[in-house]
Amino acid sequence: MKKVLPQKISNRSFWSIVFVIVFIDQLTKWLVHQQMTLYQSIPLIPNIFHLTYIRNPGAAFGMLAYQKSFFIVITILILLVIFYFYRKIPPEQPIFRLGLALQGAGAIGNFIDRLKDGYVIDFFDFRLWPVFNIADIAISVGVLLLIYSILTMPDDEKQKT
Repeated sequence: MKKVLPQKISNRSFWSIVFVIVFIDQLTKWLVHQQMTLYQSIPLIPNIFHLTYIRNPGAAFGMLAYQKSFFIVITILILLVIFYFYRKIPPEQPIFRLGLALQGAGAIGNFIDRLKDGYVIDFFDFRLWPVFNIADIAISVGVLLLIYSILTMPDDEKQKT
């Protein structure tokens, strides 16, 4: 079976991933804001998948709405933790590093929105789940990759990390 991930994720690759994800996140949010009206919903697969423009002033599921200062402080702390661990994880652990890059990029993408507007633009709407965006996907996939990496990491590597 052919490996999909590289054997290493260098510092340059890590920051390239972060930059690309933040760019795509911000571009898609800008396009939604420019091309749609607030609460407009465009069915791509009717009753299954829509593009729906909403502004989320809270966290996941709209929790803690309008707590901008709280989210800014928490995001800064989370980013400090992510970048601290990134520096400690060797390039030879690509899944762990990729997970950190995705989480960092997602946090930065939503952080930019909160700083700029006080809310996050969400638009992917599967009708049975809260509406979300590219940054949310990056954070979720990053968490899954970290969990996978930790669960499959040899015990001697866990102790080094």
